[in-house]
Amino acid sequence: MKMSYFPGCTLKNKATDLDVYARLSAEALDIMLEEIENWQCCGGMFTSSNDEVATKLSSVRVLNSAFKKGQDLVTVCSACHNVVKQTNNAMQTDSEFASKVNNYMGEDKYEGQTKIYHYLEMLRDVVGFEKIKEKVVNPLKGKKIGAYYGCLLLRPSKVMAMDNPENPTILEDFIRAIGAEPVIYAQRNECCGGYVTLESPNSAKKQSNRVLENAKANGAELIITACPLCLYNLKKSGANIPVVYFTELLAEALGLKEQTND
Repeated sequence: MKMSYFPGCTLKNKATDLDVYARLSAEALDIMLEEIENWQCCGGMFTSSNDEVATKLSSVRVLNSAFKKGQDLVTVCSACHNVVKQTNNAMQTDSEFASKVNNYMGEDKYEGQTKIYHYLEMLRDVVGFEKIKEKVVNPLKGKKIGAYYGCLLLRPSKVMAMDNPENPTILEDFIRAIGAEPVIYAQRNECCGGYVTLESPNSAKKQSNRVLENAKANGAELIITACPLCLYNLKKSGANIPVVYFTELLAEALGLKEQTND
């Protein structure tokens, strides 16, 4: 099965593990990710004003590219997914915004037709966690893993529509599929400090520490996330617990890590 793929900027630079392991694992699960040609940065943040069009055009072009290929679109970075999906929703529900965007698009009009999957949704809804269990050759038995959702995967909940924003299960179900034990803890969908990390690094550190200490207190030995900014903040907090991308553990469970240059 072929799906269009938008990696985004960070996955080409600082978050290469999130990207490389995602591609390898998708192939092993019979999904061919076709990277969008000539994509540009999504902007990193969705602004709520419908007067702000220029920063959203790159997302619209990505969406339109997938639509013209007749393919669904997959993202894996939480921030990129949030921006692209909110932009698509705006194209579907805000006629004034859509009109302004399509004035820039010229004859290449787009009306919000593309279906968007976060990689985790692809694993759940397209591949299926049961199939992943069948494909696992190196089950991560004995590992107690805390899923860290953060803000962007789940909110705004009506638009993202990935999972219950207060009591999500998709990452825990993923952890079970690769043979490990999920650890439920209260801070798993709270903010890590996010975009205040430059303006107020101490505030970000305190919030990230709160997340990790809560996870450790509930028995987590390892944290997984899908967000490069979350990974950065959690690792910078200084708490003594490993934090990795979920795709790395997927590749490990599928026996693919040796295919990388790590």
